[in-house]
This record gives sequence, C-alpha cells and structure tokens, in this order.
Amino acid sequence: MPDPEPTSNPAGTPGLPQALHGYTRSQFTALGKTRDVYQTGSGPAVIVISEIPGITPKVAEFGRRVASIGCTAILPHLFGEPGAEPTIPYAMKVMAHACISREFSTLARGRTSPITAWLRVLATDAHGRCGGPGVGAVGMCLTGGFALAMMVDDVVLAPVLSQPSLPFPLGSARKRDLGLSDADLSRVKQRCEDEDICVLGLRFTGDQAAPADRFRRLKAELGDRFVAVEIDSSPGNPDGYRKAAHSVLTEDLKDEPGTATRDALDQVLTLFRERLLVPST
Repeated sequence: MPDPEPTSNPAGTPGLPQALHGYTRSQFTALGKTRDVYQTGSGPAVIVISEIPGITPKVAEFGRRVASIGCTAILPHLFGEPGAEPTIPYAMKVMAHACISREFSTLARGRTSPITAWLRVLATDAHGRCGGPGVGAVGMCLTGGFALAMMVDDVVLAPVLSQPSLPFPLGSARKRDLGLSDADLSRVKQRCEDEDICVLGLRFTGDQAAPADRFRRLKAELGDRFVAVEIDSSPGNPDGYRKAAHSVLTEDLKDEPGTATRDALDQVLTLFRERLLVPST
C-alpha cells in the first residue's frame, strides 16, 4: 500500500479549500479501499476521525491544534465534502448516507463498525512513518467510539471519545452499548489494565445523542482507566452552552481560557503530550 506524502511543506497541497490550508492530501489504500487522507504537522501521529458531516473547518482547526503541540494530525476522509461548512441540510444528507452504509453500525448492538479495521491499518502505517511510542485517536459523534475500537491494536495509546453516538441510543440497551463486539471490549479492557492506558470521554450533560448511560457503562467496564469529562449544558450553565450542545471540540467549543470546553480541549492535548511526546522504549 502506498505511503501518504509527508507534511513538511507548510503551504500544504495546492488547490485545497481555504479551511484546509497547511494540510497535504494523499491517498491511502488498505483492505481493498482507497481514501483521501489530510495531514499536517510532524511528530507522533494522532488520527482525527471527523464527525458528521465530515472534515469541517472546525475539525480542520482541531487538527491544527493537535499539530501545534508537536504531533502529526491525520484526518481520513470518510464522508462529506472536506472543508465544507456544516449546514443542517448538508449534515442531514451525509447522515442519511452513513445510516445506510454497511461500514457504520448505527443500530446493531454489540458490534464493532467494520470501518474501524481500515482505520487500524491507517494507524499502524502512521506509527511506522511518524515514529513515537504509538498513536493517538480521536473519534467524534458518529465516529466517537471508533477510537475505543482502534485500541484492539497495540499502537493506539491515547484514545479520545468525543460525544460517542453509536449505536444510536434508541432504547435503554442501546444507550449503554459501546459499539464494540464482546471480543474487542475484552481486548480493550486487557490493554487498559496491563498498559495503564487512559480512555478519555467527552460529552455535554444534556446531549441525548451521547447518553450518560454510555459513560456509566464505560466507567463500569474500565474503572479508573476511563476519565469522563461531562460539561454542564443545563439551562443557566456558567459558560452559556446551548441546550442542544453536542460537539465538544469543534462546533460548540468556546475557546476562551477558563471555559469548560477549553479545559476539555486542554485535557485532550495534555493526554497526547503525556502518552505520545515521550521517548520510545
């Protein structure tokens, strides 16, 4: 499979949307599937798996924040139009496509989404190219739980689950479901215990798409290895988050010091510093 191109050129790939300034675009092939991959920065890799409707300007900006601490941000293009703004009609169109795709397990319980196998190959390749002790992974919304599934492979050392929404929380059983097969969950639990890996989860308290029951299940399964960051979005909350706040690191991020979402972003970046920006052993 071809290696994606390096990202030493700060100007990035010519012809990309302004929102992706500074990124390079390449193609990556694994398991019979070729996808575009956008990359910026240098240092150990962090796989940033975008939320619906895709690599929006704010997802790209989050990637730049990851790159700013000395990591390589790698954004695979899974759906949508890279660089496009997340309007409601556009997001609904992309969501409808994702719901019928066999790569995303949107309703099935106890099942790992098939696309995570492709993402794991991407992570392994990125580790080989970018170095460091391992890679980080950030999933958001529809892809939120994918970072957990990627822990099946040893290279993933810093998983972040931002508002994990699969399977869609229709009914009490799905609200507790983690979007993992029993075998994959067993492997994740083993790695957390044996390797002292911290799984970081982010959600707004009023977010019904990423229900509190799912975080309680993660805590029950992983114990102290799961760190839940739950941001108050109730009426009258101190930072003024809207009732329907959902995207912790992107669309609903208030990027001012002292706000709860900025604290959450800083906690994510600290996790990457502590787990990835250390000498390999």
